[in-house]
Amino acid sequence: MSDVSEDVLERLTKHRTLSAAPPAQIEWVASHGYIRKFATGEILTAKQQPVIGLHIVLSGHFVIYVEQGSGKKKVMEWRGGDITGMMPYSRLVSPPGDVIAEEPSEVFIVECKHLPQMIRECYELTAILVHIMLDRARIFQSSYLHDEKMVSLGKLAAGLAHELNNPASALTRSAKAVSTSVGRLQSASRALGAAGLSKEQCAFIDDVRKIALDSKINSIRSPLDQEAREDAIIKWLKQHNADLSAAEPLAETDISLDALDRLATVLGPDMLDPALCWIASGFATSRLTQEIQIAAGRVYDLVSAVKGFTQMDRAGVSEPVDVGKGLSNTAMVLGSKARSKSISLDLKIEPNLPRVNGFGGELNQVWSNLIDNALDAVGQNGHVEASAVREGNHVVVRVIDNGSGIPQEIRDRIFDPFFTTKPVGSGTGLGLDIVRKLIRRHNGEIEVDSIPGQTEFRIRLPISTGGAP
Repeated sequence: MSDVSEDVLERLTKHRTLSAAPPAQIEWVASHGYIRKFATGEILTAKQQPVIGLHIVLSGHFVIYVEQGSGKKKVMEWRGGDITGMMPYSRLVSPPGDVIAEEPSEVFIVECKHLPQMIRECYELTAILVHIMLDRARIFQSSYLHDEKMVSLGKLAAGLAHELNNPASALTRSAKAVSTSVGRLQSASRALGAAGLSKEQCAFIDDVRKIALDSKINSIRSPLDQEAREDAIIKWLKQHNADLSAAEPLAETDISLDALDRLATVLGPDMLDPALCWIASGFATSRLTQEIQIAAGRVYDLVSAVKGFTQMDRAGVSEPVDVGKGLSNTAMVLGSKARSKSISLDLKIEPNLPRVNGFGGELNQVWSNLIDNALDAVGQNGHVEASAVREGNHVVVRVIDNGSGIPQEIRDRIFDPFFTTKPVGSGTGLGLDIVRKLIRRHNGEIEVDSIPGQTEFRIRLPISTGGAP
């Protein structure tokens, strides 16, 4: 125990935080600690090292840096007049990062062994310190959740850009091609209109055109079969001295060579070319229009999925949440990552699944973290399954992967803050910690079972009192 000097007592009495405590309790603090000086860059408490006691910052500036995916980040700081370190009733063992002096600093330290006596003898001071501890916990939690959301936002943006690229390219390509196709269709229409065709000829052309337009948008032919059909169409066109430009669109239709033979017989050589061009251009224009509709619909679906994933139009209040829809939106957002690794990502959602009370955006954050971790855990051609079913008064969500599993020796640590098995720069170690906190916030439970070849995260959420879909 250190002797109490007038200088120390005066500095503690003028301390911005301690000054609210009764003088006798400040004297108690002065008699149970000591002053330590820190040079710039010196560590007050190192990461994963035991905190030696209560740290009353008399002067200077301390910062805690935490290692995250992109490097070290400042998450909290203390200056003269602040208090940090071990607090009464705190379960803190070691800090998540180095606490470093940013400038020459002085700290009055009360070692941990004196804290039980402080709690017994200094009631008002203990209350002050408990409030500081709770505020510190809220700041850390808010910072961690924000950081994890930013990580997920980056993944979301990258996945969305990848997903949008294909339909956007298809829209651009088809929009350019449709103008050319429409031009050919108009020229062929004028030629047929000027030909003075009989009703029977017009009817037969319409019948063949209907076969083309009714052809399925997704051909069931293999690439080899499609190439063979195009070669056959080209051969037929050459035999009839027809324009070969119609070969590719005609090959994509279900028009048979027999139908083309009958068309040639009915029309004769003079009108065959305009008719084939009209049929092929009409089909091509129709096909391009359908492709534009499909691509635009894909863009709409992606935007809707992202909107549903982020819950951007929801108020910050608890409400009945459709877990199945949230899982579907999350799977769509992460679909590009699964495809890039040739991973099969399967969804199994029970029909008419009851809703749960909560915050849709937060639950989607849970699904995102769990599915994303599962995709990281499996190799090329792996398998991930996300399911949701009703079990009693709960909705149970399972995320299962066939990766190498979680070793038994670290299984109890995977929910610890900053613990990660990913390479440096690939993970913050915050995801599962936040997942557990968010599940608890929704009065739910999370469990994990893992053996090589099957890891299952299982979440149980109570059904909303108005739980019908």
